[in-house]
Amino acid sequence: MMEIVNCIPADLDMIFDLFESAIAYQKQKGYDLWPVFNRTMVETDVREERQWKIIEGNSVLCVFTVMYNDPVIWLEKDDDPAIYLHRITVNPLFKGQRMMEVVKSWALNHAREKGKKFVRMDTWGNNENLRNYYVSCGFAYIGQQELKHVEGLPDHYGGTHLSLFEIEVNR
Repeated sequence: MMEIVNCIPADLDMIFDLFESAIAYQKQKGYDLWPVFNRTMVETDVREERQWKIIEGNSVLCVFTVMYNDPVIWLEKDDDPAIYLHRITVNPLFKGQRMMEVVKSWALNHAREKGKKFVRMDTWGNNENLRNYYVSCGFAYIGQQELKHVEGLPDHYGGTHLSLFEIEVNR
C-alpha cells in the first residue's frame, strides 16, 4: 500500500539521486533542464516538513515539495488560499504509473485540511508534453508567466518562461 510521508534528513542523498535521474530524462527528451538544486534549500524543505515522498514497502516512488505561498511566480494570485507543488520527481523505476494522480489526490486533501481553495504548480513554459499531461490529470492550464531574477528565488528562475496550472479543491 502506498503512503505519503515527510522526508527525513537521511533521505537527502536519495532525493538528489532522483533529481539527477530527472535531469537525465530531460536531457534525453530535449527538454529544458532543471538546475542542480541548492542542497541547503532542500535541507530546509525537509526540516520544515515541506518535502514529501510516496513510499510503497521499501521503495520511494516519487518525491515532491509543497509550499504555502509563491508570490514571485503567482504575483497577486498568491493572495488566494492555495498550496503550491514543486520539484515533483518520479523514481524512473515507477514511471508510467501515473504518480501525478497520487500526488494530486493527496494535495487536494492536504489543501482541504489546510483550508485552501487551490492546488497550483508550474513547469517550463515550452514543455508542451508535460503541459498536456498536467491538463489530462485535471489541472486547468492558466497561461504563461515570464519571471525576472528575484533575490531569494533559486537562480534557475531568472528569465524563465513558465506554464501555470491550478485545480480547485472543492471542484
